[in-house]
Amino acid sequence: MNFSLYIAKRYLRSKSSNNAINIISIIAVIGIVLGAASLFIVLSGFAGLKDFTLQFSTIADPDLKAEAAVGKSFLITDENLDKLNHIEAIASFSKIIEERVIVASNDKNYLAKIKGVDANYKQVVPIDSVIAQGSWLDQKTNQIVVGWGISNNLSFGVLDYAKTISLYVPKPGKGQITSAQNAFNSVNAINVGVFDVNENLNDTYVFASIDLAQHLLSYRPNQVSAIEFKLAQGANQLQAKADIQAILGDNIIIKNRAQLNDALYKMLNTENLVVYLIFTLVLIIALFNVIGSIIMMILDKKKSLNTLFNLGATVKEIRNIFFLQGTLMSVLGGLVGLVLALIIVALQNMFDLVMITPSLAYPVTIKTENFFIVLATISVLGIIASKIASARITKTLVQAQ
Repeated sequence: MNFSLYIAKRYLRSKSSNNAINIISIIAVIGIVLGAASLFIVLSGFAGLKDFTLQFSTIADPDLKAEAAVGKSFLITDENLDKLNHIEAIASFSKIIEERVIVASNDKNYLAKIKGVDANYKQVVPIDSVIAQGSWLDQKTNQIVVGWGISNNLSFGVLDYAKTISLYVPKPGKGQITSAQNAFNSVNAINVGVFDVNENLNDTYVFASIDLAQHLLSYRPNQVSAIEFKLAQGANQLQAKADIQAILGDNIIIKNRAQLNDALYKMLNTENLVVYLIFTLVLIIALFNVIGSIIMMILDKKKSLNTLFNLGATVKEIRNIFFLQGTLMSVLGGLVGLVLALIIVALQNMFDLVMITPSLAYPVTIKTENFFIVLATISVLGIIASKIASARITKTLVQAQ
């Protein structure tokens, strides 16, 4: 193997007497460098886009959320709350009530989702940071905070006392409905703030105090839809989930942030995989040049191979020469491409070379795993290409004069 490696490095550094072979080798190396660089840049771009998207999609999500496994609500006792307060991994938690409601204003109706929250909610989720107009609501009031979409659809603003805002939900129970008044619970509310996160949340949520939500939905004082948790810095999420589960019981499902946005994560990961496969296909095509380059080199070095064979080198050792040459070409070309890509991605981060809008640069994120994914991909494909090319060497070929 040392003999084969020594000769392979010599062949890799030296120029052929045939200028066409030199050109083919240069094209092969350039293809590897550009392929590796392109793959890493695209993966970095998707990583940045994923982080950018999740930054706005999960800003209103807690670290953990406990929901009923069956039904829409569950009962939480004072003993449970006391035990939750004694879990060191939990920095804060908030009781939540969620349900679909009809928001009515100026003869317009809009189907939304009310989210009743207690006074601890701001400690669990940084909701203040997404209030675009007005302020956050006060507890034990009929104040609400709505998304931009709801505000625009119903044409009301902040502290707009000239417009009446009513929230309606169907009354629980059975029997025939005799009038609209008997069919719905309703409360009048005043909007004190408008939040702006993303289109989905802006068009969906109405925040209110938990007391208003309990009254509207006829919930008992200890009845909630969910409990949202903020974990202490450095806390073990798995251990925290286990501790919470032990307190609340098996009738409760505990989800982390990724599970709360399962569809979004799946979509982003699928897009990332598709792009990786497409650029891997481009790399495979580029590595055909490596196969061609090695085969041309084999034919060019035919006399030298005959000499090596006569000096005692085996066919396997001669095959290893070109196998190692192709592998070195692929790995070194991949490393050069990765260094080039790292420089380009770093320049994008520092100088905003590519812009999405005049004020927003295309987000890119350098991730260690992407570096090793690209290096592993180019190495494996390079090894396969080198193996295919070196297999062309036979005893008949090296014996021929």
